[in-house]
Amino acid sequence: MYKFYDQLLNLFLVKLIPQSKKSIKKGNKIFSGAIINKKNQIITLGTNNETLNPLFHGEIVTLNQYFKNKYNYRNTKDYIFISSHEPCSLCLSAITWSGFKKIYYFFPYSDTKNKFKIPHDLKILKEVFKISDGNYNKSNKYWNSYSILDEIKKLKNDEIIKLEKKIKIINKEYKYLSKLYQDNKKINIIPLK
Repeated sequence: MYKFYDQLLNLFLVKLIPQSKKSIKKGNKIFSGAIINKKNQIITLGTNNETLNPLFHGEIVTLNQYFKNKYNYRNTKDYIFISSHEPCSLCLSAITWSGFKKIYYFFPYSDTKNKFKIPHDLKILKEVFKISDGNYNKSNKYWNSYSILDEIKKLKNDEIIKLEKKIKIINKEYKYLSKLYQDNKKINIIPLK
């Protein structure tokens, strides 16, 4: 499993972070997604585009890109959905309707709220669905949702140590991206900032 998580972290460093940077400079939020196959090959990527449409969360853009490229939806169970942040209720529903069986995310809801100052995911889950602290059913008949960081903690100590450098870089990059978004959000037209 070490190789899988090493490649996931590389996906963030080489693809998702650079694309997110471009999107944030246009006023969008820090969220992004990717779809990979079981060989860790990238099928498609997407970043938040709420300045165009408030429904265009990073995961939704990723799904739209996937289906635009005419990938066969019957094969979604053979692919893995990757999200920079734990998907909101809109995105969880869209991923469910699309048929993906595995979802991996880097940052949990608590980080989205506290580190990145975007509390809406937890607020909507609580107000609309009466789910406190984001405690939805992460293993259900539709899919399993995994925290990349929690899964890495299950590896051997020497493997964890090898991945920690990349994790620190990812955290540092997202801290910068969050500041960039927060500094610019007053002038964007996104309804829920």
